[in-house]
Amino acid sequence: MDSKNAVIPGCGYHHVAIRASDFDETLRFYREGLGFRVAVRWGQGDGRAALLDTGDGNYLEVFAGGKRSPGEPAPEGAILHYALRTADCEAALERARQAGAAVTMEPKTLALESQPKITIRIAFCKGPDGELIEFFQNDQT
Repeated sequence: MDSKNAVIPGCGYHHVAIRASDFDETLRFYREGLGFRVAVRWGQGDGRAALLDTGDGNYLEVFAGGKRSPGEPAPEGAILHYALRTADCEAALERARQAGAAVTMEPKTLALESQPKITIRIAFCKGPDGELIEFFQNDQT
């Protein structure tokens, strides 16, 4: 499959941005738990931010300043979840679990009624700020 975008040259997934209620804990979770690398950091206090390389040149951008009152739920936005490509769904979910993630769906295999038909293995968990993370494994995409 040709992955080049003919309409927008150089287009492709670059990053998803989240706002962290505890910036340092969020960086720890993604660095130590999921193996992301800090590529760029900037700002101070609630203006801090970091661009984390997921391992293949795609990024998660983390902003500080997402503090909420105790017990106040995180607001829902337009992003439902973000998916991380993996060659081993079980191992990725286990790493996240060990780093403190709340697992919302254990790994399962789905044969999608799609064109073309593909089979995927997925699992879901929540990160430190309630962001929904999908681990996505397949050979076709």
